[in-house]
Amino acid sequence: MKKQLFFSALFPLCTLAEGVGEVGDTAIASHYNVEELTVVGFKQDAPNKEALSITSLSAANIRQAEMTSVKDLGYIVPNFFIPEYGTRQNSPVFVRGVGSKTNGPTVGFYVDGVPHMERSAFDDDLFDVSTLEVLRGPQGTLYGRNCIGGIINAYTRSPFDYQGARVKVGAGSYGDAVVNASYYHQASDKLGFAVNGSYHHNDGYFRNSYDNSKIDKFNEGFVRGRVFWKPTERWTLVADLSYRNSDQGGYPYATYDPETRKTGDINYNRYSSYLRQLTTVGLNARYEGRGFSFNSQTAYQYIDDLQGIDQDFTSMDLYWVQQKVRQNIFSEELTVKSTNDSWYQWMVGAFFFSDGYKKSLYTTYISQNYCMPRFYDSPTTGVSLYHQSSFRIVDGLKAQLGLRFDYEHAKEDYTSYMTSSAWDRTLGTPADVYSSKLNFTQLTPKFALEYAFAEDQLLYASVARGYKTGGFNSTFQQDDERTFDPEYNWNYEVGVKASNRNHSLQADLTLFYVDWRHQQITQTVPGLGNITRNAGHSDSKGVELGITARPVQPLTLRMTYGYTYAHFLDYERSATVSYTGKMLPLVPRHTLSLRGSYTIVPTHSVVDRLVLSVGANGMGKIYWNEDNEVYQPFYALLDAKVSATCGRLTWEVWGKNLTNTDYLTYYFKTNIGYGQQGRPASFGTSLILDL
Repeated sequence: MKKQLFFSALFPLCTLAEGVGEVGDTAIASHYNVEELTVVGFKQDAPNKEALSITSLSAANIRQAEMTSVKDLGYIVPNFFIPEYGTRQNSPVFVRGVGSKTNGPTVGFYVDGVPHMERSAFDDDLFDVSTLEVLRGPQGTLYGRNCIGGIINAYTRSPFDYQGARVKVGAGSYGDAVVNASYYHQASDKLGFAVNGSYHHNDGYFRNSYDNSKIDKFNEGFVRGRVFWKPTERWTLVADLSYRNSDQGGYPYATYDPETRKTGDINYNRYSSYLRQLTTVGLNARYEGRGFSFNSQTAYQYIDDLQGIDQDFTSMDLYWVQQKVRQNIFSEELTVKSTNDSWYQWMVGAFFFSDGYKKSLYTTYISQNYCMPRFYDSPTTGVSLYHQSSFRIVDGLKAQLGLRFDYEHAKEDYTSYMTSSAWDRTLGTPADVYSSKLNFTQLTPKFALEYAFAEDQLLYASVARGYKTGGFNSTFQQDDERTFDPEYNWNYEVGVKASNRNHSLQADLTLFYVDWRHQQITQTVPGLGNITRNAGHSDSKGVELGITARPVQPLTLRMTYGYTYAHFLDYERSATVSYTGKMLPLVPRHTLSLRGSYTIVPTHSVVDRLVLSVGANGMGKIYWNEDNEVYQPFYALLDAKVSATCGRLTWEVWGKNLTNTDYLTYYFKTNIGYGQQGRPASFGTSLILDL
């Protein structure tokens, strides 16, 4: 009785959903999508049983919102923001205000356990994803490298759980064309395989007034193959190979007037582009023993990208920058955990990575008739050891302790030249040469206390330390800017997760406070590039709320809301410039998502199922720079989708930004201010065939 009173007092709306016998999207999705199931990572329990702030999305959620990219999470997940600027090379993620524009991400990204450790490898499509989850707050105790903000986990199906083929063909405004296909086959009870591929083309949303050409054309092809083998009942081996090729224009920056909040024309004379080749290899081995499980994840990623950018963003020939990056990233992680019913549970693991990073950067000062080629050879290696213990103190009450040790060694060999003319590539005598080494060690502890009032009612509190290593700046004006220091934070949060008996109402609420030291701030220097410096002291505080309700069986309502107040407590930029008391840039004050979907199962009709989905997503206020002079007010985008299924065929019609809202997705200042507009209203349709 006390348990029921606790839940009713906390979430009185549950009375609206009594008697509805449908489980949540984070379990079996719905009666109408029975092929979907939640995949749980090796290190985790089910989302509703974890003492973490988690947003979990099923394939049905992803389809209904017409999410096509990881960047779309910024409109679904509370206190989560990925500014859209430039190209797929730039995918900085900000969670609860914690993020970084350059020099490595602050959020880990994993696809079926394979880490994507660079920002340029983040922007993936979501066609074949069965479950997508975002863990907010520092996750460095158990996960990878630099997970000071959180984790994104994407999972796809296994041929041991699902067999069949799916083909999708779509078309939309702005010349959008998409073809996706996947096939899952179980050859025997021990062997299965999966293949999938996609092609996406878009003519571009924005025009360059200089020559009236589309500035942001996009072409991408992707192919992936996996083999699943169970040599014995206890062993499962998965080999994974994928290749992605992206060819796109980009950087649709236009002059922006903060007073009128109007953007001018995009007007620059040299076509800017980004080419990316991304090859990923993974090998996973899992053993289910008696009372324990073992997991080995081996991964290799090769990134080959080429960027060309008219960095003055004007019709005048002032600056041109070409950047080439070659990266070979190898990682190995070994984890063992207990799986018995004891009052004590444990997990131990080790993680190793090696990142061979080589970059060439040609900054051409056209009007001044010279070029500065710069070359960077920056290998980094690191090793980590971690442990987590969970104690069941009494029935329902559990404590969790975690500790991770990280060691990282970074090296950089740098050489720069100055040529005799703008387009001369003869190197000659170096203008500057240096070699430097950096070493970092860190302990990151975590403590959590949780109490389960019932199977689906959890109250928790946690304290975790976050850590992001220092590194080398690619550009600098003086010697003390060649490197930047690590940053640290302490994340304090309390939360509650609850569901009524038939899962017709699910809710979670989190309060958090982040104490942040030596924050890494990236600033743009005109004609030079980005420089990362350390601020003194910042903090971030806020709330996160998620509710899923099914007041009647065909109707599902989802709402997420996040509030973040993040500002500098101590940041003296120079003797004459102080940002103390200013709000942190690139941190939305509010994030809001509202979505409703209604499923109709007609009788005596050729249509088997009709799904109507409408969503409104908003965010703001967003300050773009440390001085807080320019900001994006709160804005909202409306989208809708209708899908009709007849047998194995589904027809979809969708629209995004239906009100054609004008908003900025990014802003920066050089000598003048430039902004990138959000995408205008767009519409599309697609056919999906399930075999």
